[in-house]
Amino acid sequence: MQAKFKKSYRFAARTACFITLYTTLLMSVFLYYYHDFEWYYPFLISVCIFVFSFAIIQFSVERFIYKSVKRIYDDLTLLESVNLAKGPITTDMQTLTQEIDKFARDKKIEIETLKVREEYRKEFLGNVSHELKTPLFTVQGYILTLLDGAMNDKNIREKYLERASKGIERLGYIIKDLDMITKLEVGDLSLNMEVFDIVELVENVFDMLEMKAHKKKITLTFDRDYPNPIMVKADRERIQQVLANLMVNSIKYGSERGTTEVSVENLIKNKVIVRVTDNGEGISKEHIPRLFERFYRVDKSGSRKEGGSGLGLSIVKHIIEAHEEKIYVESEYGVGSEFSFTLEKAK
Repeated sequence: MQAKFKKSYRFAARTACFITLYTTLLMSVFLYYYHDFEWYYPFLISVCIFVFSFAIIQFSVERFIYKSVKRIYDDLTLLESVNLAKGPITTDMQTLTQEIDKFARDKKIEIETLKVREEYRKEFLGNVSHELKTPLFTVQGYILTLLDGAMNDKNIREKYLERASKGIERLGYIIKDLDMITKLEVGDLSLNMEVFDIVELVENVFDMLEMKAHKKKITLTFDRDYPNPIMVKADRERIQQVLANLMVNSIKYGSERGTTEVSVENLIKNKVIVRVTDNGEGISKEHIPRLFERFYRVDKSGSRKEGGSGLGLSIVKHIIEAHEEKIYVESEYGVGSEFSFTLEKAK
């Protein structure tokens, strides 16, 4: 495709032509009357005047446009002045218009993103306040009741102290989980990568949660027998935390006498995918995009009765992303849910 001739060059050439034509005619008349006149004099004069005029005009135009454009760039912080000094001077108004349009589009996206973040920040602060306030007020209520005279009754004293202890325990969970998420986000939480059997780790989590599952008569099981170990490379402790959090949620929101099933499948040559599936209440589609946000709850009332910090899925997501792996969720309301994540297969 033929390159477009810069508009400033066209302006300089057109202006130089007018100056050349006018000056050449004037000089030709002067030479004709006062000096010996040769036929090639006007041609030489016109060439010299054109070149000189074009150079001066183009330089002046470029300097003028450069200063104007640089001022615009500096005002809009579109480009760094250092980059302008090193790069070619922009004199094409079409290029400038395109850059300004791009700047405007980028700023619009940035403003919209900031608005979304502001809304998220407000919601997050409200959730943090609520999560901390609930156990604090609970503990405070029990302690004040005891101070008002209830401590004289041994049965009430023990019952209220146990409830206050549970409230403080919940506060500890929230603070601990918030601290972990912060470390994961800023990269301060280092991963201890090692090779281990993921099937064995799942069995360990089954043993940990056996009593919890038994209370709701939920069966923890594999999808099939795994006679051979499946070795993966990851942080064993963190992946155990991921599995525990997913299974706890499965038990918490699972149907009574239901099932929580774990499967481990080869995904590609060097990856495996671990699936945690249940036949519980499921999740509506509108909630799925926000499931991994801090403190986001599908059921604003019922889920709080189940306890927990409200940070489990957010921690899961951050741990998996810290391993540079992916986590997925599929769910249908009234049918059940499946959470899955990938891991690197050990060589």
